[in-house]
Amino acid sequence: MKKSVLLSLPVLLALSVTLAIPQTTTHHFPTPPEALDPKPIDKSADTPSRRLDLIQLQRDADDLARTAQTIPTDVASVRKGMLPKDVIDKLKQIEKLSKRLRTELNP
Repeated sequence: MKKSVLLSLPVLLALSVTLAIPQTTTHHFPTPPEALDPKPIDKSADTPSRRLDLIQLQRDADDLARTAQTIPTDVASVRKGMLPKDVIDKLKQIEKLSKRLRTELNP
């Protein structure tokens, strides 16, 4: 009798454990958080097609070249002890035009 009780004890224990654990066939994963940006992502909108104004670019390039050609004579005047009053403005204009051309032409 003791043997039958000892043998039935593990069977009852295993049966009670299997009945105590709820059997679920579907897995419930947590829902992901909502997107911070509610707009749908459209990769074509990220890279808008820029249209270059080629005529304006050519004008800016010509203006840059004309202004840059006057700088050597202004620097020669500085070497003689005379600072032309517009040389600083010309250098700022050259910087502005070159930056504009660089940003327009850089993809």
